[in-house]
Amino acid sequence: MTPGNNGASTPEDDDPFGYLYADGQANGAQPPSGGGGYGYPGSVNRVRPVGERQYGGQQAAAPTAQYQQPYGQTVPQQQAYGAQPNAAYQAPESFGAPPTQQPPSYGGGRGGGRGRGPNTKGLLIGAIAVVAAVVIGISVAMMNGNGDTKTGDQAGSTPSASQSASSSPSPSSSASDAAELPKIDAKALLLGGGATTASDIDGAKADGGVYVTGFNAVGATLTWNVSGIAKSGGYRLYVNYGVPGKDATATLTINGTAQSRPLNLSNFAKAPEGNYEKGWTETWASVQLNKGTNTIKISCEQGDQCDVNFDQLYLVNG
Repeated sequence: MTPGNNGASTPEDDDPFGYLYADGQANGAQPPSGGGGYGYPGSVNRVRPVGERQYGGQQAAAPTAQYQQPYGQTVPQQQAYGAQPNAAYQAPESFGAPPTQQPPSYGGGRGGGRGRGPNTKGLLIGAIAVVAAVVIGISVAMMNGNGDTKTGDQAGSTPSASQSASSSPSPSSSASDAAELPKIDAKALLLGGGATTASDIDGAKADGGVYVTGFNAVGATLTWNVSGIAKSGGYRLYVNYGVPGKDATATLTINGTAQSRPLNLSNFAKAPEGNYEKGWTETWASVQLNKGTNTIKISCEQGDQCDVNFDQLYLVNG
């Protein structure tokens, strides 16, 4: 068959490309224009989807049979020609520009940033704050403990009246206070009951080494009429004395009132028995004095152990 219009009665016999040949052009074949059909005049010009044709008003479906690929693989049945596309599918260009994809968030970072780990900086700051608080608490506790210990030591260092009456004072404290209050040597005391002065035993601190002796008899006394007391209150009476390596006692009377406990004249020097020269030492007792003049008396009373020599008497604030 030659190209051109051979008088076919059906659209299938039209040669859509007849206009390309000389004999087709001679028979009036025209190229398509403006949405018209191909080929010769009077040819069928219908617009239809690919794969679909109308025969007697019915739609011809595309073959649906399966076919075999080599090696026995079966290809599933294809969608019929002319069928409507799946409603779930739409071409990307129908939606305009493609949506911007957000990068996946892996969590864990501040603000949900990508690939960030846990907030280690915040954890580090928190740990440092806890350690600092613990260190400050320990420092405060140690400071408070030191303050309490110091206070306790100060409270315990002050002796009671009963302790002071039976202990030997330190020479440094007594010497500093003695300059402020009256002091008297043995030779200036008022003696009675057989007591007298002597200077044959070395070691006495009084002027000229004079001391009171002959006191080892009931009724022996020495009296100090002290004046110049600026105010009434408590004082300490210091007594320098010597014993022959053994303890002694005497009665102390202030302004006519005997003290409830004897004056402690123990062998604080630890002298051997019978040695007066090595037995010189010092003791003190708490006394209450009035402002102005007061009378202080030491006596050997019944029950006292009076084998003792006296050297000096003086007062300190107490």
